[in-house]
Amino acid sequence: MKDQDEFLKQMENLKVPDVNPSQHQDVVKMAIMNAGRSAALGLWLVIVPCYFLVCVFMYYHFHVNANWFSAMFSVMLQLEKVPYIDVIGPVVLFILPIMCIVINLLSIIHVGIRSIDPERRKVKELNISVRLKLWNIILILVSLLIVFAFLNYAMTENISIKN
Repeated sequence: MKDQDEFLKQMENLKVPDVNPSQHQDVVKMAIMNAGRSAALGLWLVIVPCYFLVCVFMYYHFHVNANWFSAMFSVMLQLEKVPYIDVIGPVVLFILPIMCIVINLLSIIHVGIRSIDPERRKVKELNISVRLKLWNIILILVSLLIVFAFLNYAMTENISIKN
């Protein structure tokens, strides 16, 4: 009983923080996903294109002909022969890394809009901040590398076909 009375007395003497609800509307933070979840999702979106790039690099650069390289190449060739499923290759190798870039950028970029001068309400300031989350930035860079590698491949293939 004595502990309960002391507890109630302490709770009554607590100072409540002063919150101004009008200031809360001045700052708009747009974070679609938190950084940890987007890094985990981005990792899964990048694994398959990275596996494909590693297999191609090992096959053509080091001339390694392992069974799991051949299996990956045969799966990709079989997918290209089936109508309506032939788009899976470009989706996996190009769209997934772009989705990884978008998801991770949305998780680390925050946008804030606030008034500069309270007397002039129409004058506003746009603040764009980037949180430095290592895994998100690494995944963005790896995804950009994958996208540029496939764009480079597509351009060189089209140039070599014309010549």
